[in-house]
Amino acid sequence: MSAQVAVIMGSKSDWDTMSHACAILEELEIPYEKQVVSAHRTPDLMFEFAENAAQRGLKVIIAGAGGAAHLPGMVAAKTVLPVIGVPVKSAALNGFDSLLSIVQMPGGIPVATVAIGKAGATNAGLLAAQILGAYDPELASRLQKRRDSLRDAVLESSHDLVLEERGQ
Repeated sequence: MSAQVAVIMGSKSDWDTMSHACAILEELEIPYEKQVVSAHRTPDLMFEFAENAAQRGLKVIIAGAGGAAHLPGMVAAKTVLPVIGVPVKSAALNGFDSLLSIVQMPGGIPVATVAIGKAGATNAGLLAAQILGAYDPELASRLQKRRDSLRDAVLESSHDLVLEERGQ
């Protein structure tokens, strides 16, 4: 099956963060592709990627970037596919600069922005799955099972705390 989601990043150093989005996509059996597409160093490649994404069958784009973090917004400007922006933690400002760069899009060119770093990349994978799951009952079921297991783990840990408190 061809990729439904593209996971792109501004540089290879972003992989430590973006790998968490890919792990979610793999867990939920969603076909994806990944590549480095720099808004600043390969702008022509970025435009070509964004302009052709829908024709290639992609449904959602997850774009991670640090620092100036222009990749998600510029890709969103060149496609009508949903773009999820992941702010990658930077050496300066701990990724806050990336977050502000991605989240402050002008009206009319939305980027769904998630948290900085690993949690954001994880949630980007889940958000992409939820977008696709709205039209795929089997995927929606896998998502629900994942949520149920998270709930069960919390309930079990709470139960364990009560038992510890009672000395059991």
